[in-house]
Amino acid sequence: MSESEESDNGCPVAHPSHGGDDALTYNSYLKVPELLSLQQYESDPPAHDELLFITIHQAYELWFKLILFELDSVVESMADDQIYEASRLLQRVLEIEELLVSQIHILETMTPRDFLRFRGALNPASGFQSIQFREVEFLSGVRDPSVLRHIQQGDEESRRLKRRLDEPSLRSCFYRLLIRQGFDVQIPPEDGTVSDALREKNLDALWKLYRYPEERFHLYTLAESLVKHDQNILLWRFHHVRVVERLIGTKKGTGGSSGVEYLNSTLQKRAYPLLWEVRGTLSDEEIYGERK
Repeated sequence: MSESEESDNGCPVAHPSHGGDDALTYNSYLKVPELLSLQQYESDPPAHDELLFITIHQAYELWFKLILFELDSVVESMADDQIYEASRLLQRVLEIEELLVSQIHILETMTPRDFLRFRGALNPASGFQSIQFREVEFLSGVRDPSVLRHIQQGDEESRRLKRRLDEPSLRSCFYRLLIRQGFDVQIPPEDGTVSDALREKNLDALWKLYRYPEERFHLYTLAESLVKHDQNILLWRFHHVRVVERLIGTKKGTGGSSGVEYLNSTLQKRAYPLLWEVRGTLSDEEIYGERK
């Protein structure tokens, strides 16, 4: 290829253009004009920082879409006993989630006064109403159907949320995988309630995985990736609470929630409580003694 042809091609990894009016371009492939037309102000006159607010939350929804796509693929991989592939795809989700945690702090470049210039125009919309975030919660194993009473839903959104509540969660799929891998565990109920007997039974089995991680390393890595996924959601919640607190203090949320008070109450949610708890069953003395 000549130097002029290479420069015409623009991106060095792009395929050669076939020409013609209908030739695929960067803008047409990514629907850039349509994408850039979606940031519509509600404030009048337009507040300077409303574009920042819209952009960040639209970006969140795009990332939530990809997270759901990858988590669905993780479920399929676990169902097929493809432990490495499930872990590999989950690593991608973890990277996205870490980006989401850092991204929220861009909102802190607004002052409380800047936010108040358009906050009133957002009522009664609220981040509480994000359908895709609820899907991530339900798919992960955090299932509280009562939140649906506070989310305005169309027919399609209702179907999506109901489907997530009806299908097995990542947690259930992981325990099914453990059973097929020879671990004596019982699948916890989807509502998160665990009896003492079930808890002890599952902790005994998980102890073997965590006591000897080198023996089932891919399975152990998958378990720890689920914990990291749980932790990332927790971190996102925590940073979200703190950013909201910096912007509105103790005001009520625009969707009618109690604002920071409600957000603080969500910090106790766990999708994989026994995977958190099992590390506390390892004996300090026993493992320390191995190294002597």
